[in-house]
Amino acid sequence: MKRVTIHDVADAAGVSLATVDRVLNGRPGVRKTTIEKVNRAVATLDYKPDVFAAGLAKKRLYRFHFLIPNGPNAFMEDLTREALSHARSMSGDRMHVHVEPIDAFDGHRVAGTLALLDPSVCDGVAVVAPAFPEVRASIDRLQDRGVPVVTLVSDHPASARQHFVGIDNMAAGRTAGRLLGRFLPASPAKVGVLAGSLGLRDHAERHDGFREVIEQDFPHLQLLKVREGRDDNSRNKDVVGKIIAEHPDLAGLYNIGAGNRGTIAALTASGRASEIVFVGHELTPYTREALQASVLDAVIAQDPGHEIRSAIRILKALCDKMPIIEGQERIGIDVFVKDNLPDDTDQSAPQPAS
Repeated sequence: MKRVTIHDVADAAGVSLATVDRVLNGRPGVRKTTIEKVNRAVATLDYKPDVFAAGLAKKRLYRFHFLIPNGPNAFMEDLTREALSHARSMSGDRMHVHVEPIDAFDGHRVAGTLALLDPSVCDGVAVVAPAFPEVRASIDRLQDRGVPVVTLVSDHPASARQHFVGIDNMAAGRTAGRLLGRFLPASPAKVGVLAGSLGLRDHAERHDGFREVIEQDFPHLQLLKVREGRDDNSRNKDVVGKIIAEHPDLAGLYNIGAGNRGTIAALTASGRASEIVFVGHELTPYTREALQASVLDAVIAQDPGHEIRSAIRILKALCDKMPIIEGQERIGIDVFVKDNLPDDTDQSAPQPAS
C-alpha cells in the first residue's frame, strides 16, 4: 500500500505544503477553519508523519540530558551504562545523550542541577526525581523554559513533567507483599522492612502497596517499623544486623530499594538466612548469586535498557510534537526466583555495588 505523504494531505485539504507543515507543528499564522480542514484530511487519510525522516530533513540535533543518581546502586549504574551506550550508538542519528550524576537524596542539589538547564543546552530532560517541593518547582520552571521533562524510575506527578517512564511501583510493592505473604507460614510472624528513603516516591509507593497487601490479606504478619539505609551497602548491613539482633523471631524481610549487597551480607553473617524469607528488587550479579544460594527468595525487577530506550523515544516525540505509543512505552514488572533466572552471559562482571 502506498504511504500517505504530506503532499496527499495538502491536496486533500486544498492548501499548500507550508500550511500543512505549520498546522502539524503547531505554529501560528493559520486560520481556525484551515486548521480544521488539515486535521480532517490527516484523520481521513490516516496520515502518520515519519518523524525520523522529518528530523533528518531538518538536520536537527536532539540533545537529551539524563539526570541519574550516582553512588553504590547497581541498578542506577545499569541505567547509566545503558544511557552511555545509547549515547555512543545514536551519535550518527544526530542524537546527543548526556548523563549527569546526581544525589537522589539531596533535593536542593537536584533542583540546582535542573535550574542550570535551558533550551540553549538541551532539548529534553529525563530525571530520577526525588519527591521534594524544590525539585517539583525546578521541573515546572524547566517546562516553562520550553524544555520537556520526563521522570524516570521515580515519578513526580505533582510537577508539570510530561511523562513518567518506569514501573507501577504500587503494583511492585503489592507483588512483594503477595510473594512474602505466600512464602511464609500462616501463623503469626514478624517482617522487617528496609527502604533507601521514604522521601523517594518509588520507595514510598512500594511501601504503601506492600503494607496494603499484608494488612489486607496476611493480617497475621506484623510489619516492623521501616528502617532507612539510603541504599548504602554499609548502612544496610548495619541496619539489617540490628533488626535480626533485636528480633530473634524475625521471619521475613523486604528491601524496598538498593543496597542489597549489605543486606545479603548481614543475613549471611547471622546464620539465619535459610530461616528468613527475603524479597528484594533488581536483578544484579549480587542478587543473582543470592537467589542461587537461597539467601534471596524472590527479586522484583525492571529492565533498565527498556527504560532508557523508552525515555529517548518519548523525549523525541515530545520535541517533534508527535503522539506517544503507550503500549510500546509501558515498563513491565519481572519476578525472578532461582528457577527462572535469565541467562547471564550478557551481564558484565560484578561491580562494587548492590
